Amino acid sequence: MYVRDAKNREEVWLLDRIEEMSLDETAFRSRDYVIAIDEETNEKAGFGRIRIHKGDDDPICELTSIGVLGAWRGQGVGAHVIERLVQKASDEDFSVVYSLTDQPEYLAQFGFEPVDAETLPGKLQDRLAEKRESIQPDAVPTRLRVDEFQVPSDRREAFKAADADVEEEPTESPEDFGIDPDEATYKYDTS
Repeated sequence: MYVRDAKNREEVWLLDRIEEMSLDETAFRSRDYVIAIDEETNEKAGFGRIRIHKGDDDPICELTSIGVLGAWRGQGVGAHVIERLVQKASDEDFSVVYSLTDQPEYLAQFGFEPVDAETLPGKLQDRLAEKRESIQPDAVPTRLRVDEFQVPSDRREAFKAADADVEEEPTESPEDFGIDPDEATYKYDTS
């Protein structure tokens, strides 16, 4: 399992998953995303986005649209997506990142702390209002100092052994279709 930058050809896949999970697709750009990939099957397991708000003030970094596919949840995929996003923010010289989420308790395990909406930079106050009106009425603003980010050791270990929880297909028998195999005759029966 590894996390890499999204490619342009994955735009449709990303948009479909974002819609399925009712996540934020505002100002969508595939190059802002990272994707978690199973190296054995090339199956996509999760994704997330770094969004940089520029304007009159200093640039602001927001982590958004973080999602993990159902079969991959609970295996550290989200933790590593967030880790990659925080690293990208650090590479762009951000010392603080924000996230406007309805899952603040999940982000708390990495060091994110809730903040008052009134203390947010102006652009994020507007974003929070938009999110609450459209897709996440319970969105809470959180903040993380990049140098305080940590992945809990159990999430790191789970990620190393991550494997999709796939339900096995049940085997079907002739009886499932109302056929008695001892009595049935077939058009091309050669016995």
